Amino acid sequence: MITLFDVQAAAACLQDHLLRPPCVASKTLSEITGAQVFLKFENLQFTSSFKERGACNKLARLTPQERQRGVIAMSAGNHAQGLAYHAQRLGVRATIVMPRFTPGVKVERTRGFGAEIVLHGDSLDEASAHAVNLAEQQQLVFVHPYDDADVVAGQGTVALEMLQDVPELDTLVVAVGGGGLIAGMATAAKAIHPAIEIIGVQTARFPAMVNAIKGTHHPQGSSSIAEGIAVGTPGKIAQTIIARLVDDLVLVDEGDIEQAIVMLLEVEKTLVEGAGAAGLAALLKYPKRFKGKRVGLVLCGGNIDPMLLAAIIERGMVRAGRLARIRVSARDVPGTLAKITATVAQAGANIDEVHHQRAFTTLAAQNVEVELVIQTRGPQHISDVMAELCAAGLQAQQVL
Repeated sequence: MITLFDVQAAAACLQDHLLRPPCVASKTLSEITGAQVFLKFENLQFTSSFKERGACNKLARLTPQERQRGVIAMSAGNHAQGLAYHAQRLGVRATIVMPRFTPGVKVERTRGFGAEIVLHGDSLDEASAHAVNLAEQQQLVFVHPYDDADVVAGQGTVALEMLQDVPELDTLVVAVGGGGLIAGMATAAKAIHPAIEIIGVQTARFPAMVNAIKGTHHPQGSSSIAEGIAVGTPGKIAQTIIARLVDDLVLVDEGDIEQAIVMLLEVEKTLVEGAGAAGLAALLKYPKRFKGKRVGLVLCGGNIDPMLLAAIIERGMVRAGRLARIRVSARDVPGTLAKITATVAQAGANIDEVHHQRAFTTLAAQNVEVELVIQTRGPQHISDVMAELCAAGLQAQQVL
């Protein structure tokens, strides 16, 4: 078991090696959620993730002989980049094993930090097993992404900084994958402030830690937009600490995480990945649980694929009623399409897409069906557009 002393020692090791991101209040998110929300911007680290903390602490504690041998890790994301970056800084050879399906941009960025990349296996488990074998064959130091005491202690420095900046925090809400972050934070926070409440958040598609701690049997999915916490096997070290110090674990859905990503982008003008939005997702899903509390959220990472982000933003606009799909039926005569588009414009909406359908419809042969995707100001504006179309003698319905 690690202690507060281990976390404080890690903080001393990390000083001047990492950014100390601020932990600041968010007035708008506080108004939306009903809690007093404070955000810890770990997405501002050089590799855009808290994972640098544990990796750097582990590297700092290597013996001269271990440094000479080098380190190896299995990771398809933030741990890989954090370890590779600080290994390069400290002059330590680093080898990273990644599954073959790892996106090229992550492979190249990790390689850009000077690491040797080995692509092996079609799953994280296969890549992990290969990394362990290489560590034994080449006498490398295996650095586990979360099941390592030095790594967990390094991650715990997040809580130290948060409680230094905002001592009055009474709740910490932390994303949980393998459990390294929440285990380290809980160790530090409970030692400093025993009454503080620690709540872990997992995606419903990867509830391994919830099942392990609560004895539940939630099924596991195959993918999640919160890939940073899409972990099938919880860490043993973390599980022991979580069982003793964490007050509760909750599950959030993919839609909750998507909503939180868009909200942080719009409200805070900050970009987070799925795991980084999990804490806010919990506040949005369980508002009564956190109402009136001083809640610290860790924006634990900001590495998100641009195409995924684009899809999430578009889906968020649909949920907010700012993007709508409507179907208009009318007589197929010259000027009909012009009439429809003019009516939509008169109502103040902007047209994104138009699909003019004659063949694939159950309408009479002399009629036409026009499907529009429009930009609006919200649900009421959609209703106004529909009313204008009806007033113009057109049959319109919203397609959900």
